[in-house]
Amino acid sequence: MSTSRSFLHLEKSPVESYPSDPSSTTDLHNLSDASDASDSKLASLRKNPWAVVWCVYAVWVVLLVSFENQAGGNIIGIPQFRKDFGREFRSEDGSGKVTVTWVLAAGWQSAFQGAPIASAVIGALGCGQIADMLGRRIVIMLCLFITFIAITMEFVATTNALFFGGKFLNGFATGALASVCVTYIGEIAPLALRGMLTCLTALAYTLGPLIVAFIVNTTGVYTNRWAYRAVFCSQYGFAITASMGVFFMPESPWWLVSKSRPTHALAALHKLGHTGPSADTRLAEITYTLDEVKKETAGVTYLECFRHSNLRRTLISISPLCIQSLSGIVFAASYSTYYMQLAGFSTSLSFKLQIMQQVISLLGNVFSWYLVDRVGRRKLTFWGLAVLTVVLFLMAGLATVGTPAELKGAVSMILVYCFVYNVTIGASAYTILCEVSTSRLRVKTISIGLALQNALNTMWSFTLPYLFNPDKLNLGGKLGFVFGGLSLLCLGGLWWGLPETRLRTFGELDRMFVERVPARRFENFKNDGRV
Repeated sequence: MSTSRSFLHLEKSPVESYPSDPSSTTDLHNLSDASDASDSKLASLRKNPWAVVWCVYAVWVVLLVSFENQAGGNIIGIPQFRKDFGREFRSEDGSGKVTVTWVLAAGWQSAFQGAPIASAVIGALGCGQIADMLGRRIVIMLCLFITFIAITMEFVATTNALFFGGKFLNGFATGALASVCVTYIGEIAPLALRGMLTCLTALAYTLGPLIVAFIVNTTGVYTNRWAYRAVFCSQYGFAITASMGVFFMPESPWWLVSKSRPTHALAALHKLGHTGPSADTRLAEITYTLDEVKKETAGVTYLECFRHSNLRRTLISISPLCIQSLSGIVFAASYSTYYMQLAGFSTSLSFKLQIMQQVISLLGNVFSWYLVDRVGRRKLTFWGLAVLTVVLFLMAGLATVGTPAELKGAVSMILVYCFVYNVTIGASAYTILCEVSTSRLRVKTISIGLALQNALNTMWSFTLPYLFNPDKLNLGGKLGFVFGGLSLLCLGGLWWGLPETRLRTFGELDRMFVERVPARRFENFKNDGRV
């Protein structure tokens, strides 16, 4: 069947859009599953180049999110920012030597860090409902518009209040963008490339901070407002590029089918590179999967995420994201530069070490592209968190000794942490989030996961300044005891509850969850070809 014939066939009527015999639809669905499962990564890339291109575009939009998140943390390490928005702090050692530093008030520091994350919770949850009503593409457009306004507020701010307003508004937009982009990637990525492409989301969370680190290394030593304004000015470039691409972005065919728009879904599949029989087969797979899922998700509200087998899937989907926050990534991402300065490194050297940290994180994510399919989601996540737990306790132990050499050793543990984190749970969490969530509830489940993660990050953002700052409890690297202890508890939950989902189609996963297959039996479970 040619592309034109396929499209005209669907124009006739909704009834004629699919085979009248249910078994025929099932056969098409299973044929698509078998074809996807047998493709190598290279073969899948050759078959679906445009789907990969639009996945990369969605990752670029997430890069805007990560840039904003990291910019909020890194500017605290810029002395000029603390001078313009903070106050002078004098400390005296045992010999009577007085050290003068500029410190941002813990209250404002908490507000700058926590408020945008809190608004991201609202953005993520609101996005779930709006994206199901208006579509993925429209939501991205609206969020980019809000982002331009927020960046401008951050850039021109000379008072804590205005800067806070820009951060809060941008948090709403970035929370929504993170949810809808991860959903979009999960829906259009080919099966053989799904693990790698969802891990690319985590790459954005390392590449954005790396770019911030390069900018801060260049401008952070300035003694005027451009020391930190240059960071926010650079955000315009990412936002403009993302805005140019959104007008050509194909809508998710999963969303279009859920809205009973098969003609438009087929057109979207054509833009994603599916032509002829391939487009019909893919459309049949999407339709069949959504029809089957409707039996347990009628109504498609947030409440449905917590009913029947969906409750288990929701908990599994969101757990790795929450564990990211509980295992200390907020400290490593937002406070490492500041901690390096407190540990005795010069401002200039701390900025260079920040660049090294982000390069290490990026390399770690690249390793995850291979390991997430080779090792599997379950093993990579569990054993990665186990190694992170050891690293956190080592960092805390070195910080407790407190000599200059041991403090530098604690800083080196942060670098090790960032590498291991991005090889393992930092990347695999997004793959698990996309794969385990129910097809018809995917955007809502992802919104819940990111909202809960942001809620935890909000808690840390308001708490860490009081635990970490030298004029407060001054725990510094000893925070590793806190995060290490929480990681130990999380390891138990992963061992008992996290299934292996690699190379499983969405149809297979639907059936396995409906049949309540235990988590540790997922990897060896045999499907009979039916959902």
